[in-house]
Amino acid sequence: MPILITLKVSLLAAALFFCQASFAHFQLVYTEQSIIPKRANVPAKLIFWHPMSNGHAMDMLRPQDVAVIHRGKRTDLTSQLSQTTFSGRHNQAVSWDVSVPIKRSGDYVLVVTPAPYYEESEGIYIQQITKTYLNRNQLPTDWQQVQNLKTEIRPLVKPYNVVVGTSFRGQILSEGKPVPFTEIEVEYLVAKPDMKTGAVGSDASIEMPGGAITIMSDAQGVFSMAIPKAGSWGFAALGSGPDGSYQGKELSQDAVIWIQAHDIN
Repeated sequence: MPILITLKVSLLAAALFFCQASFAHFQLVYTEQSIIPKRANVPAKLIFWHPMSNGHAMDMLRPQDVAVIHRGKRTDLTSQLSQTTFSGRHNQAVSWDVSVPIKRSGDYVLVVTPAPYYEESEGIYIQQITKTYLNRNQLPTDWQQVQNLKTEIRPLVKPYNVVVGTSFRGQILSEGKPVPFTEIEVEYLVAKPDMKTGAVGSDASIEMPGGAITIMSDAQGVFSMAIPKAGSWGFAALGSGPDGSYQGKELSQDAVIWIQAHDIN
């Protein structure tokens, strides 16, 4: 009898873990550097993952749209996508590679609109419209601008050189309008993907005692969080988009932004 009880408890604990983990799905758009020193075609990896826990990775369908915006001009990169495999700590999953052309000085906003992902355990679709920022020669040109997405996070702090110990602030928008009192999940990239092998670089992981780090936007859709550690931080505004259904099922259309934090040497 004690063995049966132990087994039931273990199964329940496992079920609870996977249920909680499902809420930490996070679209990663990763480049090795955010500050680009010279003209280059910068490789980027698109991975749907649980980055902070270094957990389960999900298969990505071909993204609906991938583009880079520089000095207000949009360049479509969708046709240049290359399907690949990401090898995480626990499993392998379909991911995508793309090359971002960096030429003139200024900001480059890489925007990924993935195809909705069906999360069977929750019975909903998830679509995380994601932005990350690159810069060449320290010339700010685009980071303060909106990219006219269905939903997005407009940074109120330069997103590629946030100083550790200061606060990152952003505003959640849906079709250009602020989204008040929205739940935002926060992730930290604890183990970087290897750009050549497509495998996670280490077994490091972080499990927060209270579950996912969560903050709320205010009445103007603005949120703030003090950044405690250098590296890549992601913010996902859950259900902030205008589309609430897809193929007859509920859709969580989220806005995601990735930022880079640095220590002052």
